[in-house]
Amino acid sequence: MQPKFENLNVKARCPDCGAVTTFEHRDASHEFGHVLLDRQHQFGGRTFNRIIYLLMRCANCGRGGLAKVHDNGQTATGELESFLPTPTDYLGIPQGVPDGIAAEFREAELCAGVGAWRGSSALFRSTLEKTLKANGYMKGNLEDKVDEAAREGVITAALQNRAHEDVRVLGNDVLHEEWRAITPEETEASHRYTQRILEAFYDDRLVVERLLKQKGRIP
Repeated sequence: MQPKFENLNVKARCPDCGAVTTFEHRDASHEFGHVLLDRQHQFGGRTFNRIIYLLMRCANCGRGGLAKVHDNGQTATGELESFLPTPTDYLGIPQGVPDGIAAEFREAELCAGVGAWRGSSALFRSTLEKTLKANGYMKGNLEDKVDEAAREGVITAALQNRAHEDVRVLGNDVLHEEWRAITPEETEASHRYTQRILEAFYDDRLVVERLLKQKGRIP
């Protein structure tokens, strides 16, 4: 979910406790602190007189947070530009995923957790390619590898399409095309379909291994 700024607090998912919770700007006795910049500027097509950085904490587990808000003297009615930690879901993956591939996937999630959408998308693409190579799909480019896995029945046609559109092509945009902003929604789709690729290869591993051996992909 995207963070929501309400009553000087931020509602967001906490990466430490996993809850959709309120990050509070104060407790019963005092505010946690802020940094205030007095300067006129533009944000989101509007003119503001101040930027304020609010220190917050998760009401559930105490994890710290930082909100950047634009206002005109009344912070409660200001506009939230960004919030750290950037909320992301840490998705479950099968236990049999090789350590290096799992680490690549988790690092991609860490990038998403700080809003590094381009870096995250590139690492999800890398996770996809490393997974295919680890399972014997060595020839051709990444597009060829995905198509071969689908032809041999390791992944479904629907997942083949998503692997191309939401993981491979997005990662290629980051690695090979002119710079453009990658949206959180694009990265979220890449995240979820990379997870499903890992599940396809490793969730029912004995069945997949038999198929890969029949196709001569692994010894």
